[in-house]
Amino acid sequence: MPKNTINEAISEALKREGQPLRVGDIYKRIVEDDLYRFNAINPEHIVRTQLRRHSENLNFPTAHKSKHFVFLNDGHYWIKGVAHQKAITPDVKDEKVIRESNFEQIKTLHEKYIQEFKDSTLDQLIALNPFSFEEFCKRLLLVYGFKNLKVTNKTKDGGIDGHGELKIGLVYMKVAFECKRWTKTSVGRPKINQFRGDIQGKYQQGIFFTTSKFTNDAKSSSFQIGAVPIVLIDGKAIVDIMIEKGFGIEKEVLPIYTNAIDLVLQDAEE
Repeated sequence: MPKNTINEAISEALKREGQPLRVGDIYKRIVEDDLYRFNAINPEHIVRTQLRRHSENLNFPTAHKSKHFVFLNDGHYWIKGVAHQKAITPDVKDEKVIRESNFEQIKTLHEKYIQEFKDSTLDQLIALNPFSFEEFCKRLLLVYGFKNLKVTNKTKDGGIDGHGELKIGLVYMKVAFECKRWTKTSVGRPKINQFRGDIQGKYQQGIFFTTSKFTNDAKSSSFQIGAVPIVLIDGKAIVDIMIEKGFGIEKEVLPIYTNAIDLVLQDAEE
């Protein structure tokens, strides 16, 4: 009974053959020499998958970090680091470095874009006129999940107070909210305590939305034993909700392609 792993069996098959092989030939040699016992409906596909994932010059999202093989220009595979006159490949190291460098640049640019996008979106919310901000708050609360929403107070800055039902876990709970536009200062503990005092004994939870930030004191006072809990959602969190729910946000998908020519060659072989 063979004790090899699939990768070891592939390497041994190539060594015994003494030359690069296609997937089908590698699989046949493994079976003929009893190098590995497969327990799969399509064992040749298992061999192909392992070769692709562990080939140094094939890079795609599910590729493995550990590389044991190389994919050759003619669709054959060979053992990494073992010289062979037929094993003619491009400059693997240079191509790999360039490819990884380009991908890292894309990721860095994407991260920078996301941060700048979030900042500009928040700036736009802060700059809304009172009427527009009031409408934004109402729709934000509906997107957040509120049912039977009722606005009880409108503030001069366009913010709103009110209550509704919000599903928390498996049940709907009576939840009060404040939605305030703050531009320069952070929301402190006094505002949170005042909000809690207004809803204590009437609601099961409170949610305080603001385009600004919360002070550390405000954060530490949001949950207290024996008091109604207050969930704090600042400007950055509001933008995150918008992105998550697709609320006022549109998304464009930019594809990143990976080379899979070896699959075409294998399909032609079959």
